[in-house]
Amino acid sequence: MAMRAPGPPNPAGRDVTIPIDGTWLKGDLILPQGARAVILFAHGSGSSRLSPRNRFVAEVLQQARLGTLLFDLLTEQEEAIDIMTAELRFNIDLLADRLIGATDWAIAGDDTRGLKIGYFGASTGAAAALIAAAARPRTTYAVVSRGGRPDLAGRVLNRLTAPTLLIVGGEDPQVIKLNEQALEKLPATTEKELRIIPGATHLFEEPGTLEEVSRLATDWFTHYL
Repeated sequence: MAMRAPGPPNPAGRDVTIPIDGTWLKGDLILPQGARAVILFAHGSGSSRLSPRNRFVAEVLQQARLGTLLFDLLTEQEEAIDIMTAELRFNIDLLADRLIGATDWAIAGDDTRGLKIGYFGASTGAAAALIAAAARPRTTYAVVSRGGRPDLAGRVLNRLTAPTLLIVGGEDPQVIKLNEQALEKLPATTEKELRIIPGATHLFEEPGTLEEVSRLATDWFTHYL
Protein backbone atom coordinates (compact mmCIF):
# COMPACT_ATOMS: atom_id res chain seq x y z
CA MET A 1 0.00 0.00 0.00
CA ALA A 2 1.64 3.24 -1.13
CA MET A 3 0.55 6.24 0.90
CA ARG A 4 1.99 9.72 0.84
CA ALA A 5 2.90 10.93 4.31
CA PRO A 6 0.53 13.86 4.90
CA GLY A 7 2.83 15.62 7.31
CA PRO A 8 4.49 15.54 10.76
CA PRO A 9 2.49 14.35 13.79
CA ASN A 10 0.12 16.92 15.22
CA PRO A 11 1.24 17.99 18.72
CA ALA A 12 -2.33 18.83 19.79
CA GLY A 13 -3.32 15.19 20.35
CA ARG A 14 -3.94 13.24 23.53
CA ASP A 15 -5.01 9.78 24.59
CA VAL A 16 -8.55 9.59 25.94
CA THR A 17 -10.68 6.99 27.68
CA ILE A 18 -14.36 7.05 26.80
CA PRO A 19 -16.87 5.59 29.29
CA ILE A 20 -19.87 4.00 27.57
CA ASP A 21 -22.44 1.85 29.35
CA GLY A 22 -20.01 0.49 31.91
CA THR A 23 -17.19 -0.07 29.40
CA TRP A 24 -14.06 1.99 28.82
CA LEU A 25 -12.86 2.53 25.26
CA LYS A 26 -9.42 3.85 24.29
CA GLY A 27 -9.17 6.70 21.84
CA ASP A 28 -6.86 9.26 20.25
CA LEU A 29 -8.18 12.82 20.11
CA ILE A 30 -6.45 15.48 18.04
CA LEU A 31 -7.75 19.04 17.85
CA PRO A 32 -5.73 21.32 15.57
CA GLN A 33 -5.60 24.95 16.56
CA GLY A 34 -8.79 26.69 15.47
CA ALA A 35 -10.73 23.46 14.89
CA ARG A 36 -14.47 24.04 14.67
CA ALA A 37 -15.45 20.41 14.18
CA VAL A 38 -14.40 16.92 15.22
CA ILE A 39 -14.68 13.83 13.00
CA LEU A 40 -15.40 10.56 14.79
CA PHE A 41 -13.99 7.49 13.04
CA ALA A 42 -15.85 4.19 12.97
CA HIS A 43 -13.42 1.53 11.77
CA GLY A 44 -14.34 -1.57 9.85
CA SER A 45 -14.41 -5.29 10.48
CA GLY A 46 -11.59 -6.58 12.65
CA SER A 47 -9.83 -3.20 12.76
CA SER A 48 -9.04 -0.71 15.55
CA ARG A 49 -8.17 2.91 16.19
CA LEU A 50 -4.67 2.05 14.96
CA SER A 51 -5.89 1.35 11.40
CA PRO A 52 -3.17 2.84 9.16
CA ARG A 53 -5.73 3.81 6.52
CA ASN A 54 -7.98 5.69 8.91
CA ARG A 55 -5.01 7.33 10.59
CA PHE A 56 -3.77 8.49 7.21
CA VAL A 57 -7.15 10.05 6.41
CA ALA A 58 -7.27 11.59 9.89
CA GLU A 59 -3.92 13.32 9.39
CA VAL A 60 -5.13 14.83 6.13
CA LEU A 61 -8.28 16.09 7.86
CA GLN A 62 -6.16 17.60 10.64
CA GLN A 63 -4.24 19.60 8.05
CA ALA A 64 -7.59 21.12 7.09
CA ARG A 65 -8.07 22.13 10.76
CA LEU A 66 -10.60 19.41 11.45
CA GLY A 67 -10.39 17.60 14.77
CA THR A 68 -10.35 13.80 14.76
CA LEU A 69 -11.30 11.11 17.27
CA LEU A 70 -10.19 7.58 16.50
CA PHE A 71 -11.28 5.11 19.15
CA ASP A 72 -11.72 1.39 19.62
CA LEU A 73 -15.34 0.30 19.23
CA LEU A 74 -14.61 -2.84 21.26
CA THR A 75 -12.87 -3.35 24.60
CA GLU A 76 -9.69 -5.42 24.75
CA GLN A 77 -11.68 -8.37 26.11
CA GLU A 78 -14.25 -8.04 23.35
CA GLU A 79 -11.53 -7.81 20.71
CA ALA A 80 -10.02 -11.06 22.03
CA ILE A 81 -13.42 -12.74 21.67
CA ASP A 82 -13.93 -11.25 18.24
CA ILE A 83 -10.58 -12.54 17.01
CA MET A 84 -11.79 -16.05 17.78
CA THR A 85 -15.42 -15.75 16.65
CA ALA A 86 -15.66 -12.65 14.37
CA GLU A 87 -19.14 -12.15 15.83
CA LEU A 88 -18.86 -8.67 17.33
CA ARG A 89 -17.46 -6.92 14.27
CA PHE A 90 -20.80 -7.54 12.52
CA ASN A 91 -22.90 -6.55 15.53
CA ILE A 92 -23.84 -3.26 13.91
CA ASP A 93 -26.23 -2.23 16.69
CA LEU A 94 -23.48 -2.63 19.27
CA LEU A 95 -21.00 -0.66 17.17
CA ALA A 96 -23.57 2.09 16.56
CA ASP A 97 -24.36 2.30 20.27
CA ARG A 98 -20.66 2.73 21.01
CA LEU A 99 -20.38 5.47 18.38
CA ILE A 100 -23.45 7.24 19.78
CA GLY A 101 -21.92 7.02 23.25
CA ALA A 102 -18.66 8.52 21.98
CA THR A 103 -20.67 11.28 20.30
CA ASP A 104 -22.41 12.16 23.56
CA TRP A 105 -19.02 12.10 25.30
CA ALA A 106 -17.59 14.53 22.73
CA ILE A 107 -20.59 16.84 22.94
CA ALA A 108 -20.14 17.09 26.71
CA GLY A 109 -16.33 17.20 26.77
CA ASP A 110 -14.52 20.28 28.02
CA ASP A 111 -12.37 20.65 24.89
CA THR A 112 -14.88 19.31 22.36
CA ARG A 113 -18.09 20.92 23.60
CA GLY A 114 -19.53 23.18 20.91
CA LEU A 115 -17.68 21.52 18.04
CA LYS A 116 -19.70 20.24 15.11
CA ILE A 117 -19.77 16.46 14.73
CA GLY A 118 -19.00 14.44 11.61
CA TYR A 119 -18.53 10.71 11.03
CA PHE A 120 -16.03 8.84 8.87
CA GLY A 121 -16.97 5.18 8.60
CA ALA A 122 -15.16 2.32 6.88
CA SER A 123 -16.56 -1.09 5.90
CA THR A 124 -19.05 -2.21 8.59
CA GLY A 125 -18.18 0.90 10.57
CA ALA A 126 -19.93 2.95 7.89
CA ALA A 127 -23.23 1.28 8.80
CA ALA A 128 -22.64 2.18 12.45
CA ALA A 129 -21.93 5.77 11.40
CA LEU A 130 -25.18 6.02 9.44
CA ILE A 131 -27.21 4.61 12.34
CA ALA A 132 -25.55 7.03 14.74
CA ALA A 133 -26.24 9.95 12.39
CA ALA A 134 -29.91 8.99 12.27
CA ALA A 135 -29.98 8.74 16.06
CA ARG A 136 -28.33 12.15 16.56
CA PRO A 137 -29.72 14.24 13.67
CA ARG A 138 -29.35 17.57 15.46
CA THR A 139 -25.67 17.12 16.22
CA THR A 140 -24.42 15.23 13.14
CA TYR A 141 -23.46 17.55 10.31
CA ALA A 142 -21.89 15.19 7.75
CA VAL A 143 -21.04 11.54 7.08
CA VAL A 144 -18.40 10.01 4.80
CA SER A 145 -18.23 6.28 4.06
CA ARG A 146 -15.10 4.57 2.67
CA GLY A 147 -15.72 1.18 1.10
CA GLY A 148 -18.71 0.98 3.41
CA ARG A 149 -21.62 -1.34 3.92
CA PRO A 150 -24.53 1.13 4.13
CA ASP A 151 -26.91 -1.73 3.37
CA LEU A 152 -26.35 -2.93 6.95
CA ALA A 153 -28.00 0.31 8.10
CA GLY A 154 -30.96 -0.15 5.77
CA ARG A 155 -33.65 0.44 8.37
CA VAL A 156 -32.53 4.04 9.02
CA LEU A 157 -31.53 5.18 5.54
CA ASN A 158 -34.92 6.67 4.72
CA ARG A 159 -34.72 9.07 7.68
CA LEU A 160 -31.12 10.17 7.42
CA THR A 161 -30.74 13.96 7.21
CA ALA A 162 -26.96 14.48 7.44
CA PRO A 163 -25.16 15.13 4.13
CA THR A 164 -23.71 11.75 3.15
CA LEU A 165 -20.82 10.92 0.83
CA LEU A 166 -20.31 7.29 -0.21
CA ILE A 167 -16.84 6.45 -1.58
CA VAL A 168 -16.25 3.09 -3.26
CA GLY A 169 -13.41 1.58 -5.26
CA GLY A 170 -14.05 1.04 -8.94
CA GLU A 171 -12.75 -2.54 -8.66
CA ASP A 172 -15.19 -3.42 -5.87
CA PRO A 173 -18.32 -4.25 -7.91
CA GLN A 174 -20.37 -5.91 -5.17
CA VAL A 175 -19.90 -3.00 -2.78
CA ILE A 176 -20.63 -0.53 -5.60
CA LYS A 177 -24.00 -2.20 -6.10
CA LEU A 178 -24.77 -2.11 -2.37
CA ASN A 179 -23.87 1.58 -2.21
CA GLU A 180 -25.96 2.41 -5.27
CA GLN A 181 -28.96 0.74 -3.65
CA ALA A 182 -28.33 2.58 -0.38
CA LEU A 183 -28.04 5.91 -2.18
CA GLU A 184 -31.50 5.39 -3.65
CA LYS A 185 -32.94 4.78 -0.17
CA LEU A 186 -31.59 8.04 1.24
CA PRO A 187 -34.22 10.81 1.25
CA ALA A 188 -34.37 13.03 -1.79
CA THR A 189 -34.05 16.04 0.53
CA THR A 190 -30.74 14.80 1.95
CA GLU A 191 -27.50 15.97 0.33
CA LYS A 192 -25.97 12.76 -0.95
CA GLU A 193 -23.37 11.59 -3.44
CA LEU A 194 -21.66 8.39 -4.56
CA ARG A 195 -18.05 8.73 -5.75
CA ILE A 196 -16.31 5.78 -7.40
CA ILE A 197 -12.50 5.86 -7.49
CA PRO A 198 -11.22 4.18 -10.67
CA GLY A 199 -8.73 1.37 -10.18
CA ALA A 200 -9.29 1.08 -6.43
CA THR A 201 -10.11 -2.19 -4.71
CA HIS A 202 -11.96 -2.57 -1.41
CA LEU A 203 -9.03 -1.55 0.82
CA PHE A 204 -7.80 1.30 -1.43
CA GLU A 205 -4.27 -0.11 -1.44
CA GLU A 206 -3.45 1.09 -4.96
CA PRO A 207 -1.12 4.12 -5.31
CA GLY A 208 -2.97 7.40 -5.00
CA THR A 209 -6.38 5.91 -4.16
CA LEU A 210 -6.32 6.58 -0.43
CA GLU A 211 -5.07 10.09 -1.14
CA GLU A 212 -8.16 10.58 -3.31
CA VAL A 213 -10.38 9.27 -0.51
CA SER A 214 -8.76 11.78 1.84
CA ARG A 215 -9.25 14.65 -0.61
CA LEU A 216 -12.92 13.84 -1.17
CA ALA A 217 -13.55 13.43 2.55
CA THR A 218 -11.79 16.69 3.36
CA ASP A 219 -13.79 18.60 0.75
CA TRP A 220 -17.07 17.11 2.01
CA PHE A 221 -16.40 17.83 5.67
CA THR A 222 -15.06 21.34 5.15
CA HIS A 223 -18.10 22.19 3.01
CA TYR A 224 -20.70 20.95 5.48
CA LEU A 225 -18.88 21.56 8.74
